[in-house]
Amino acid sequence: MKKYLSLALLAVPAALVAAPAANWVSRVTISPIGGHYMGNPAAPTKLVEYVSYTCSHCAHFVGEASAPLKTQYVKGGKVAVEVRNAVRDKYDLTAALLARCGGPARFMGNHEALFANQSAWMEQLESYDRDATKPTEQIPALQDIGQKTGLYALMNKRGFTNAQLNACVANPQSMKQILAMTDEAWNKVKISGTPGFVVNGTLVQGSSWAILQAALPPAAR
Repeated sequence: MKKYLSLALLAVPAALVAAPAANWVSRVTISPIGGHYMGNPAAPTKLVEYVSYTCSHCAHFVGEASAPLKTQYVKGGKVAVEVRNAVRDKYDLTAALLARCGGPARFMGNHEALFANQSAWMEQLESYDRDATKPTEQIPALQDIGQKTGLYALMNKRGFTNAQLNACVANPQSMKQILAMTDEAWNKVKISGTPGFVVNGTLVQGSSWAILQAALPPAAR
């Protein structure tokens, strides 16, 4: 006669089941200076990226590096990435303000979408730049840029209304933080261009994913 073990005897006690590893990619917070910090607060390697949304090199970097950074470095908690602004012009400032719409939880998606679609809205931007009839006051001018260069249309596809986007562009706290990060990037850290990288407090000389990857500690994976 065959004997069968009770399923209850085969069950593994809950206390002995390993908890799933944390996925630190989903944790995005605002740093004291206003950057968006993705990852483990206790990560031994901290990477700061300084970006400009009108920078083609930044778009190339984000397209190439975002996926491996998340899956190979940030996810496991060994590297944290903070995105900060190094604004170059009013168009870049408009995009930077829009990237912050929806709070920290939406930032990385907005950030990557702005770069992924950069060529489309930059083309419209060039036409807009030739138009002499533009608002002169800062906030209406930035809102006009957003509405007429495809930036608002891009963000509409991400679920934001024009009223929400106008509010994001007019947010004084966001403006203050972006300008503070910009001053830090160019005048204090003294990056040579965008994208610029700082790894554990040391400025990396170079702007490519290959150079940055080589600058990350071997234990960071």
